[in-house]
Amino acid sequence: MTEHSPPEKQLPYAGIRVVEFTHMVMGPTCGMVLADLGAEVIKVEPIGHGREGDATRQLIGSGAGFFPLFNRNKKSLTLDLHSPEGKEAVLKLIATADIVSENFKPGTMKKLGLDHDSLKTLNPRLIYVSHKGFLPGPYDHRTALDEVVQMMGGLAYMTGRPGDPLRAGTSINDIMGGLFGAIGAMAALSAREKTGQGQEVQTALFENNVFLVAQHMMQYAVTGKPAAPMPARISAWAIYDVFKVRDGEQIFLAVVSDTAWHIFCDAFGFADLKDDPRLRSNNHRVGAREWMMPLLRERLANFSAAELSAVFEKHALPFAPITRPQDLLQDPHLLATGGLAPITLPDGRETKTVLLPFTLGGERPGVRLSPPKLGEHSAELLAELGYSASEIEALCNNSEKGTS
Repeated sequence: MTEHSPPEKQLPYAGIRVVEFTHMVMGPTCGMVLADLGAEVIKVEPIGHGREGDATRQLIGSGAGFFPLFNRNKKSLTLDLHSPEGKEAVLKLIATADIVSENFKPGTMKKLGLDHDSLKTLNPRLIYVSHKGFLPGPYDHRTALDEVVQMMGGLAYMTGRPGDPLRAGTSINDIMGGLFGAIGAMAALSAREKTGQGQEVQTALFENNVFLVAQHMMQYAVTGKPAAPMPARISAWAIYDVFKVRDGEQIFLAVVSDTAWHIFCDAFGFADLKDDPRLRSNNHRVGAREWMMPLLRERLANFSAAELSAVFEKHALPFAPITRPQDLLQDPHLLATGGLAPITLPDGRETKTVLLPFTLGGERPGVRLSPPKLGEHSAELLAELGYSASEIEALCNNSEKGTS
């Protein structure tokens, strides 16, 4: 550091070591959050017995983005956990850890001798984060997926049209379940500062989903009336809809107050609507939607989405283009604010990834390590644990080429 260089900022969880046994989305999300916030996250990937690391690496289709997104800022260590040597190595590693995180089927970690009860005697300060489909109870034997809990947890009912349940268009419970796992780990770290003892943290897809629909459960408890699916709801706002406009484009427009209604009518020259007593308040306009909305759709259909955006932006009215996920890689706001960061994929290609959606001291937590190649950090981690070069070669002889 030169005399005039600012000191490098230390991230909040720098110095915290996390050992994770995770795959797919839920567990890796927890580790990614901790890693982005400075923790050293070591991803233990199984080799041998027909396994070549996290199977998520090989997913295609809708799963192709899982590994590169949720495994940045992590190190990869490959071990055969069924061999005595691999088991010994991973226990040595866990003895140095602050947190262990896992999201395998119930019973998997116990069979390996890596469950919480087995490890807490090895390391009483250890925080153990377990991500499952259900918290302990009548359902905990079931196999859960994001779609399963969305269907049984009311979210698919609320998302789809009546009689047509529809899952949300992203892995919402997996991602949020991982976030709650990270929050639990943070709480356990804080508790350890006071008690000196670690503890187990449990998070689950089903309970996460129930939390997401809790507002609709409470709506029923308060009003006695069931919440209608979102496409069939009676909106609280008169204009809160997607409009089809010129050239087949779509845009979401909202007018959510009486003041906004006046601004909207003035901006588009709709004096007749502004002065219509049947539309004088938001509640009146909600009641008039049956005839008002077709009229507005007809009047706005000749505008382009860009023209409507310009008018709504000028007058501080809410609007949104209907954007595809891939378009966000070129979003000017994300590019200008540093919301996207460059990474190198395990196959060597360069791309951009999405950072955590908050700032610390005015900066987004960034990417320190690209998603690792399989076993990329095995040699350095095992050497740190005291293994010789020949012992490291024996432990890693099933890992992919390129292990450092």
